Amino acid sequence: MESLRILIADDETLITMSLSSMLENIGCRVAARARSGREAVEKALELSPDLILMDIKMEDMDGFEASRQILAERPVPIVILTAFSQQDLIEKADSVGVSGYLVKPVSESDLLPAITLACSRFKQLKALEHEVGDLKEAVRTRKLVEQAKGLLMQQEGITEDVAFKRIHQQSRNQNIPMAKLAEAIITASKVLGGKKS
Repeated sequence: MESLRILIADDETLITMSLSSMLENIGCRVAARARSGREAVEKALELSPDLILMDIKMEDMDGFEASRQILAERPVPIVILTAFSQQDLIEKADSVGVSGYLVKPVSESDLLPAITLACSRFKQLKALEHEVGDLKEAVRTRKLVEQAKGLLMQQEGITEDVAFKRIHQQSRNQNIPMAKLAEAIITASKVLGGKKS
């Protein structure tokens, strides 16, 4: 396993010391320790760790709220650490978007698989989000090109095929994404249409 930089957020010193030792034994580095939820958020945003081990019950802010804030600002794999295994806590962890859940006491043999799986799930989620973003952009581009094609067909009395070829060729020749070129055609049409009226 690559040497991951890990933030430990737990208010019990013995637990953080034990976790630090186990993490070093499996080849990870402790980037920092936080004793409260607020401190965990601050250190996560400041240090950009590769993974966070997050206790639920801490001073001033629980691990769920700290995780929610961190994930909103800087997505990172988070593994919840807790002495409780109630279903409602597991569901809450899932709804927050953490990548794993470990019940204390944690052993070294539990830690490595949990970290490995959390990192893997996080990467898969990021890849899916990227794919969804690409698909949304493709749909947006298609809608813009369709609208621009329609405007060219109407204004210049050309066929759909000719309108598309013109947009595609201009996009390549000017090294402009088709969506941007289509937006320019739509904007120009609105401006010219407004002047005629």
